[in-house]
Amino acid sequence: MPERYPLHFWVNGEEQWLEVPAHHVLLDVLRGDLKLKGTKRACDIGVCGACTVLVDDRSVSACLMLALRVDGSQVLTVEGLAGDDRMHPLQQAFLDHWGFQCGYCTPGMLLTALELLQRDPAPSPGTVRDALMGNLCRCTGYRKIVDAIQAGAAALARRPER
Repeated sequence: MPERYPLHFWVNGEEQWLEVPAHHVLLDVLRGDLKLKGTKRACDIGVCGACTVLVDDRSVSACLMLALRVDGSQVLTVEGLAGDDRMHPLQQAFLDHWGFQCGYCTPGMLLTALELLQRDPAPSPGTVRDALMGNLCRCTGYRKIVDAIQAGAAALARRPER
C-alpha cells in the first residue's frame, strides 16, 4: 500500500480533507475519491481537454496535475457550475445553441470557456477558437461551440451582479 499524504482543498466550494498517494493525479481524486464524474479521462497526456478543471481560476489538465499540488486551492469542476437549481449561462447557451453532440468534451469546453470569459467578457470568434485549441471534439465542427460561448458571454453580460 503506497504511503498517503494529507490533502486539504475546496472543490466546488466544499472543503475537502483527504489522504492520497503521492502519485495520484487530480483526475484520480476527483473521479475516484470524490465521485465527481463530470471531469473525463481521455488522453492522459494533457492534449485533449476532456479533464479540464479550474484551479484557482486557471484551467489545468487534471490528468497531469499531481493531486497534492492543489493543497490549499479552490478547484471548480463542471458539477460546480450550476447553482440555485439553474444551469450556468454557459451551460444554457451550449444547450440552446447545440454546442455539444455526444457531450464527452463538453465539461472541459465549459470550464475553458469560463476561464476565457473571466479574462475577456466579450471575445471575438477567433479569440474563442484560440482559447479552445487545447480542447478536442470529435463530433462537432466547433462552429456551434463558438456560437454557444459567445451567446453565454452575452448572457453573462446581461446578468445582474451577484
